[in-house]
Amino acid sequence: MPPATVPERRDATDAEARALASTVRLRILRITLDEPLTNREIAAALDLNPATALHHVRTLVDTGFLEALPARRGRRGAREIPYRATGRSWQVRTPTGSSSLVETFLAEIGPVPEADRELTRLGLRLPPEELEELRRRLHALLEEFSQRPRDPAAEPWSLLVALHPEVRRAPRPGGAPTVSGTGRGLQAG
Repeated sequence: MPPATVPERRDATDAEARALASTVRLRILRITLDEPLTNREIAAALDLNPATALHHVRTLVDTGFLEALPARRGRRGAREIPYRATGRSWQVRTPTGSSSLVETFLAEIGPVPEADRELTRLGLRLPPEELEELRRRLHALLEEFSQRPRDPAAEPWSLLVALHPEVRRAPRPGGAPTVSGTGRGLQAG
């Protein structure tokens, strides 16, 4: 397979960044990625009050990260609107200061049995050109897999990639630990 080209992502608008800064909204996007769910189903899946879920759903619809599908008849004939993630969150860069991605990861991995988790950690020392190569290749690999056709019969998986400079253990003169790096990172939605 030829190497994937990485499309340019754009910076999120203020409204988009606020929408993606919520752990609840990121979890809604994940559970509606492959299967449209109604507000009632979203609330039940995330153990939320339906009014709270609706607030988050409306925010995601207003920013284009979630789309309303044609209404259907639910239990007892009630009219229900299913919602599906649009995948647009993958195309925007959000401020890296938000901890919502890590908090979402922790909320999602918590109930997963340890035998089904695959975690790894690696410390590196890379010159700037090799660090940039690592970023580029990771982005290309993630983009390649994000563009593959989704198999509805396949098991859903989630992935979090975090790349960060290490904080030095010994403080420099002046007392504060130091951090090196550019503040750029990988993100997925």
